Amino acid sequence: MKEGIHPDYKECKVTCACGNTFVTKSTVSELRLDVCSACHPFFTGQQKFINRGGRVEKFKNKYHID
Repeated sequence: MKEGIHPDYKECKVTCACGNTFVTKSTVSELRLDVCSACHPFFTGQQKFINRGGRVEKFKNKYHID
């Protein structure tokens, strides 16, 4: 790697909108996030899967075909 062309890699304080904070490494000193792993529905288990059905099911429901 060439000398003098890469940015400094330093500790970074990450702050989420939910209030969660943690320290990681980055080229910037501070990051602000909207969603983190502490409040994202996928990681918290609050994610809901909705079975909406495809085109065939929609057609069958529309014309009452079994």
